[in-house]
This record gives sequence, structure tokens and C-alpha cells, in this order.
Amino acid sequence: MEVVGESVTNPPASPVTPEAFAESASEEPVSPQLEEPASQMPEVVVYGEEFPEVLAVDTSGTSPSWNFSVTLSSLYDTPERYADAWRVLDANDVELGIRVLGHDHANEQPFTRSATIDIPEGTTTVWVEGRDQANGWSGQRFEVALPTG
Repeated sequence: MEVVGESVTNPPASPVTPEAFAESASEEPVSPQLEEPASQMPEVVVYGEEFPEVLAVDTSGTSPSWNFSVTLSSLYDTPERYADAWRVLDANDVELGIRVLGHDHANEQPFTRSATIDIPEGTTTVWVEGRDQANGWSGQRFEVALPTG
């Protein structure tokens, strides 16, 4: 279907007087106010940049001995600064076991390392956390539900 001779026009805009333009240009721009000064704002940590990131955890075994296979990624993996351990924690942040990594893994990112860790009877959930040689424990916790039954 062809439409001929039809046009669309926008309604006329309100005229802006020179006085109104000058008044709006002199106003200070409004910016949202932060509740805290920027110097007191918490630092945003991107896991995988400053700390190793736990990507996956596989478990096998039965209580009390569980095999943990933990996959870590460490962006700045060099001999001077690398992911040098991972640990398993309970709900009260008690360290149940640690796997120390003896060298950098620069040519195998991400990488998986395993360890057998004794978990107290009745524990159904644990958390795994990575450690960077230079920056310490990440604080990023990977939750692991242990199979029951």
C-alpha cells in the first residue's frame, strides 16, 4: 500500500527566551550525594584479579575423609605472586584442612589440585577459599554441600 501526500509534523516546541537560557546555563549541575565520602567507601575487590578465584569444587569419599578437587584461577600468576594454597572451612570459619601449592601454575590456568581432608561427623556444608602468595586469603568463599547418606 502506498501513501501519498501525507506528512507528519511534531508539535511546535516551547520557545526558549534568551533570559531563560541564561538562567538554566548558570545553574550548578545536580549530582547525587554519596552517603559516605569516597575515601570511606569500601574497596570493591574483584576476585580473580587480586586474589585467586575458586571456580569449582568436586568432592568424593565418605565421612570423615573427603577428597576435595579444587579448581582455582589466578590472573597474576607469576613466581613472585601466585595462588599458593586453598583451604576448607566450616560454618564457624574453623580451618578443617589446607592444601599448600608449592609453585606457580602460570602455564595451566585455571588449574585443579586435590587433597583428602577429614571433616567432622555431621558437617553437611563447608566453604573453600583460595590464598594468594602476596595478598593472603581471598575472603571469597565457595560453598560446598557434602553428600549425605
